[in-house]
Amino acid sequence: AVPLLNGRNLDGWTHVLADPAVPREQVWSMRDGVLVCTGTPIGVLYTEKNYTNFRLTLEYRWAPGGKPGNSGIMSRLKPGTGALPRTVEVQLQHGNAGDVIGLWGFPIAQGGQARWFERESKVAGRVSGVKKVVAAEKEPGEWNRVELEARDGRYTVSLNGQLVNDVTGVEVRAGPIGLQSEGGEIHFRHVMLAP
Repeated sequence: AVPLLNGRNLDGWTHVLADPAVPREQVWSMRDGVLVCTGTPIGVLYTEKNYTNFRLTLEYRWAPGGKPGNSGIMSRLKPGTGALPRTVEVQLQHGNAGDVIGLWGFPIAQGGQARWFERESKVAGRVSGVKKVVAAEKEPGEWNRVELEARDGRYTVSLNGQLVNDVTGVEVRAGPIGLQSEGGEIHFRHVMLAP
């Protein structure tokens, strides 16, 4: 496994924000080896490289003493499709961590499995997804460990050692891996990628 963050700066990453006038360092910065994301404005910090199949592990927490918000781990995302891009996302939103969703019609499961849902969103078009099997989040302010395995059309997600989702029918395409800014300070560390 190799680290996707070097712990010092954001070399190897690019970004998109809903307000292009806001500088990146106002939203994402490295502090003592931890990636701090303020959550405003909405946007995505994503890798310059593309990946299709991989095993990603990371730890995240909501800012201690802050209000837990929304974020997600995006992958196979399509750059140029906005601050909420066309992507498959592992949801980190407090209370829903472990859901797997597709934004802007990104195909997931196609109703072919339990816990599948679909809705129209003003900000993300047709959203489909699969709800988590079990709630495995820790209290806000504590570190959570996520393991995401992407193998062709199948995504498996573990949170704090528990399998929380196993999704099939995911569109197979190469794309960057992204970390979402969406209304709530969130911290990431130990972001590791294996083939």
